[in-house]
Amino acid sequence: LEPDQDYHLVTDHERLSTRTAPCAGLVKAQDFGAGPHSPDNAQALAEAIAAVPDGGTLWVDPGTYRTGPIFLKPRMTLHLAKGATLAAVADRTNWPQLAPLDDMGRVIGTWEGLPEASFAAVLTGIDCDGLRITGGGTIDGGGDKGDWWEWPKETRQGARRPRTIHLAHGKDISVTGITVQNSPSWTIHPYGCEGLRISNIRVQNPPDSPNTDGLNPESCAGVDIAAVDFSVGDDCIAIKAGKRRNTDNSHLAPTHEITIRNCRMQRGHGAVVLGSEMSGDIRNVAITDCEFLGTDRGLRLKTRRGRGGAIERVTLKNVVMDHVATPLAINAFYFCDADGKDDWVQSRAPADKGETTPHIRDVSLSGVIATNVSLAAAAITGLPEAPIEGIRIEDFRVSYDPEATAAPPLMACGIEPVRHAGILAEFAEVTGTCRPIESHEVPQRC
Repeated sequence: LEPDQDYHLVTDHERLSTRTAPCAGLVKAQDFGAGPHSPDNAQALAEAIAAVPDGGTLWVDPGTYRTGPIFLKPRMTLHLAKGATLAAVADRTNWPQLAPLDDMGRVIGTWEGLPEASFAAVLTGIDCDGLRITGGGTIDGGGDKGDWWEWPKETRQGARRPRTIHLAHGKDISVTGITVQNSPSWTIHPYGCEGLRISNIRVQNPPDSPNTDGLNPESCAGVDIAAVDFSVGDDCIAIKAGKRRNTDNSHLAPTHEITIRNCRMQRGHGAVVLGSEMSGDIRNVAITDCEFLGTDRGLRLKTRRGRGGAIERVTLKNVVMDHVATPLAINAFYFCDADGKDDWVQSRAPADKGETTPHIRDVSLSGVIATNVSLAAAAITGLPEAPIEGIRIEDFRVSYDPEATAAPPLMACGIEPVRHAGILAEFAEVTGTCRPIESHEVPQRC
């Protein structure tokens, strides 16, 4: 499409009109020496980015461009032409790092909800208001090269593993059209962003790649995720809101107003997951018209004592699932972290309530068809001192996998293995039930 032009899309049902944004100037990466011949294009791409005028575009022609981390800037468009690949170099010897906090005390480098030094992402955008990442090309995080997947929970050179795209503290950002693959850890990690649109992209990581979540918005507001195809090694979408620590918790901020629509989630541990890092609250999440295929869990909420914070007002509507072991899993005894299996975390006796007590309330599921369920239609376990409130289930149809074997439906101590169970609930207020799928109701996949 040409910039600053009117376009009209006419279908059998409606006419859609739009006008493309103006472009202040086009810069071609090749004019600054970037090319498939170079062992590392990071410097050439940095010079090209510096030359992009405010509101302009950096264009990358087809070809494979090996590169270290690239730092983007506000109000620019990075356009990867179809056939263009930015491929991370394997050697991390000179790989730049992100500090835990900047000079203003804002979180920049993170790891599992806490400020920590981390290697910069292949694409890093800090304070990049108005950023656009688009085109038909690919960003390859290089997780299958080097040693990134060999130390998933450790540090090297004093830093944690990088993301493939890390966006921090930006407003009005869009990521469209591209493929992102082979991430060293979480694939796309927006942190502290407001007004984020992610649509029509593919996120692909090998099924055995460790902690390669597809998209993890953390402490963000106003995120629209549409028409994204996920196939990853961990959770497809994992919504986060920081993790409480014993001293300063000023890094905590809520994630809220999230829409997820017309997406496909394949493989992975969970399709849409909230937590376990959610001490800053997660609110107002709407999931509609999606397809979950072969994930361990469908909609999964997980927290534990010591987290604090709340998950509230979550809706799942008009979703088709197939070979999802447990379509709805809500777990307030998730045994994460080194102390996750300690008695004070896992005891079913009521504990004292306080600011570290997490709360879950107002979760609704409607219009869901889940075929070939193996463990349970739903497994819901709240805290005895803070029972889960307002779980509403309506028009939930289920069939079971005849070849399933029993296993625990939640990652918590004391959970018995089950097979072909219905709705299991403990310390939770649940209204509604599930019913068997009739033969004429089995959905047809495209």
